Amino acid sequence: MTVTDRPRPRTKPPEIRREELMDAAQRLFLEKGFAATSVAEIVDAADVAKGTFYLYFQTKDDVLKALQARFIELFCERVDAVARASASDSWVRRLDVLMEACVLGYLDEVALHDLVFHEFQPTKRDMKRANPLVSRLTSFLIEGHAAGAFAFVDARLTAVMLFNSMHSAVDDCLADGPDVDRRKLVAAVTDFCRRSIGG
Repeated sequence: MTVTDRPRPRTKPPEIRREELMDAAQRLFLEKGFAATSVAEIVDAADVAKGTFYLYFQTKDDVLKALQARFIELFCERVDAVARASASDSWVRRLDVLMEACVLGYLDEVALHDLVFHEFQPTKRDMKRANPLVSRLTSFLIEGHAAGAFAFVDARLTAVMLFNSMHSAVDDCLADGPDVDRRKLVAAVTDFCRRSIGG
C-alpha cells in the first residue's frame, strides 16, 4: 500500500479540530451575526458532529470568548513583530512605530474586533484591566523613562490613556465610514502620544 492509498485518519488532533470549529464560528458570526448563528450551523460549517462541539465548548459564548483570546494573541504577535523590526535607537520613533502598528492592526481587523469585543460582555471589570497591549505599552514606557526619553507620573495609567486615546481616535474615524485616511490618523495618534509623554 502506498502512502496515497492509505485511508485518511478519521480524527484530527484536538487543537486542529478546535481551531476548525472556531474558524467556522468566526465566519458565521461575521456573516450572520452572533445572535443569528446556531451551534448546529457551526458544526455543519466545520463538518463535525454536534457532540464534537461540546467536547471543546459548552456554549456559543465560549466560542466567542475563545475567538477574543485568539484575536488578542494574534494582534499582540503582530504588534510585537513590528516593534522588533523597528531597530531604532530613538524611543520616540519606536513609540511611533508601536502606535502605528496598533492603529493599522485595529483598522485591518475592525469587523472581527467589533465582534469579539462588543458582542462578548465580560461580567468582571478586571478583564478590561488585563489588556496585554496596555501591559506591553507600560513596559515600553518604563524602559523609555529609564533611558530618559519619556516623562510621566504613572506608567500604567499613562499606557491606559494612550491606548484608549488611540482606540477612540480609530473609532471616531470609522464613524465617518470605512475609508479612513490612515496616514492622517497615524500622524494624529503618534503626535498626541509624543506630546503626552514629552517625546
